[in-house]
Amino acid sequence: MAGVGSRSELLNLLGDVKARVQDKIGIVDFPMPQFILIGKQSVGKSRLIEALAGETFNFISGTLGSRRPTILEFRNVVGSKNSRWFVRDRQTGHWNEHEVSKVMQLVGDAHEELGETVSPEPICVRVQSPACVDMQIVDLPGFRDFALDQTKQELCTRIEELVMTFMRDPRNVMLCVEQCGDAATMSTLGKCRQIDPKFQRTILVRTKLDKYYTDLTKENVNQWVDGFGDLPENLVRFALTLPWWQDGELCPAETFVKMRDDFNQKDQAEMRDRQLKNEYMQTIGFQSFGAYMEKKIEHMFADAINPVLDKLRELKTKYTSKEQSLQTEFEETDPHRILSTTRECGISFASALRSVMEGIPNLKTGRMTLEKELKEFHEYHKKLSSDHFQMLPSEDFMGLDDYIDYLQNDIQIGASDAEVNGGAQFRRVMAEVEIFLRFSEIAVETKKRDVIQARGVSMSSLTWRDVVVKLLSNEAHLPLQRRVQYVGERIKWFFQIQKDSVIDFMSSLEGNPSEKMYSSLLPKNVKLIKQNEMIKHLVFSTYDQACQRQLNQFIELFDNMLTSTFANPWVFLKGATYNGYAEDGDAALPSLDETKDRIPKEIQSRSSIESKLSEWLLGIPTDSHQIDEAVDKVQMLVLKTYSFIRSQVCDQVELFAESFFKLPMLRRLEEDMNRIALSEQDKANYKARRERLEGDVIKVRENLKEVADCTERLQAFKLKCQAQRSR
Repeated sequence: MAGVGSRSELLNLLGDVKARVQDKIGIVDFPMPQFILIGKQSVGKSRLIEALAGETFNFISGTLGSRRPTILEFRNVVGSKNSRWFVRDRQTGHWNEHEVSKVMQLVGDAHEELGETVSPEPICVRVQSPACVDMQIVDLPGFRDFALDQTKQELCTRIEELVMTFMRDPRNVMLCVEQCGDAATMSTLGKCRQIDPKFQRTILVRTKLDKYYTDLTKENVNQWVDGFGDLPENLVRFALTLPWWQDGELCPAETFVKMRDDFNQKDQAEMRDRQLKNEYMQTIGFQSFGAYMEKKIEHMFADAINPVLDKLRELKTKYTSKEQSLQTEFEETDPHRILSTTRECGISFASALRSVMEGIPNLKTGRMTLEKELKEFHEYHKKLSSDHFQMLPSEDFMGLDDYIDYLQNDIQIGASDAEVNGGAQFRRVMAEVEIFLRFSEIAVETKKRDVIQARGVSMSSLTWRDVVVKLLSNEAHLPLQRRVQYVGERIKWFFQIQKDSVIDFMSSLEGNPSEKMYSSLLPKNVKLIKQNEMIKHLVFSTYDQACQRQLNQFIELFDNMLTSTFANPWVFLKGATYNGYAEDGDAALPSLDETKDRIPKEIQSRSSIESKLSEWLLGIPTDSHQIDEAVDKVQMLVLKTYSFIRSQVCDQVELFAESFFKLPMLRRLEEDMNRIALSEQDKANYKARRERLEGDVIKVRENLKEVADCTERLQAFKLKCQAQRSR
């Protein structure tokens, strides 16, 4: 690869491979090194590019200057008489030959179309000439020192951000252009130092050397080239004079190359006269710079062959797998098989849900803390404008944050700060909803009239037991019912958010050591769910319908239980929790702090209260003149009885949730999925999807062909070079 021909062939080959992979396949991250040209405006960047090209030209970029990268490919063609200019079409990717004036116009238009913005999308220009240097370079917009107004300042900032993005890419070698002078004042070099502190991929190019001749003497010339201690030894640097002419004059095209060579010879002669050391003479003049660049880029591109081949092999593996997946989906969406395919995917999803609820370690998707879970639940129902249940357990809480703080610090629900999903999250939900239910209270403003009306006209018409039942039905049923609705909505929402976790679990099985423990259909069908929006929609909507059905059944069963409970609480309360609540003193609605103190005791204390209730009932007077005392005792008994009912309901909420929500979800979901039906609209959508799949398969096969062609060309070139070296 030492010859000019092989070097040009290498540059053309890798450049073409990169263009084909990036443009036709869409891969941006490609392991290809490149030189980027950076510097402030008016330091000689444009003239340096002209010197590399071997002729003058002017990239017209309007009053705002360049605003996008320009990739310039210089190809030295020995024996040709004239230069040839090409611009790569940004839509088709094809190289089109143009006159130089047309090239300048196309480049200018590419900048002007951006207005006062910038873009990382480059315009690509290729020059073939006997006078150009064999290399490739990316010309970036110049840094700007000042701006006249706010708009121009914003443009300056955007340009700097764009250039710095290129500078941070470790594959880019920075050609830092500065005017000859004091190394300590070189601002662009300072930016390079921030990003590349050891200057491992920075090359300093100092221009306008001829204007610095008078400052150089035999005594200081070596120190100046060395940077007077401000430049590290390992920094590659060059000093040169580029062709220039007086303002208002035009440089004849046929003399530009001669001027470039003449200035190079003058730089060499001037520095030699000042007795510059021989080791530094290799850093003086354009020819030294050009020779170094040709050799440097040849080594860089030669070293890139193997990484590029590795990337192509990676792409081949990726697109082969994608082709197989698309082909499988195309076959599975055959009109005669699509319904069974959709049902099969749904059944696999239902099977995976059971595994997720049992607990899957290292499953990252869907994990959340209790705080995040409650906030997302509240936000979800806020968007729905839900008002059919209470969002907070008590009006005494200042807001959701206050409730969360209570759960975490007062009750200390287990794993409240842990990010969990699946079965562990369900157990935490059960703990939270039980606490929520236990906050249920009833008003105690039971008036004498209410008690008398409940018992009837005669003091002996009904027993006090019947009066308590009537008052409970009127006052207590609805508050508890609304909190049960909250429980159901929390469980439903929990199941709804498990969809992503289930998909993640199914996807993680492929290539996993535990893959053999589960059905082989899981990793296969999850690809269809993820690729086919129709299958995903049908499976997810069926799942959501199952969640809603179980919510309805859960609420209905709980309502039936509450109705029967308040109809005859004495039967229900056998074996209920008792904590001695309101045993003595006046009946009064407890404060928030009293409720908080009660709940932990209530959870821990469980004992029979049937005899205690009977004792309290017998203590209510039946004489007419004792009606006031009777009202007070009835009020107290209503509160006591409700507290026992609440405790019993809370003790059983997890059993109800497991029996009438969780288990039916896990056991009946496969049946639901097996009953999925396709509407005419679904069939039409599947047909459209199948047509798109056919196009996707063709596109992937074209990408595979591109990758195979690029790989073949690179391998052939590599073998050719190896054969040349062995001769």
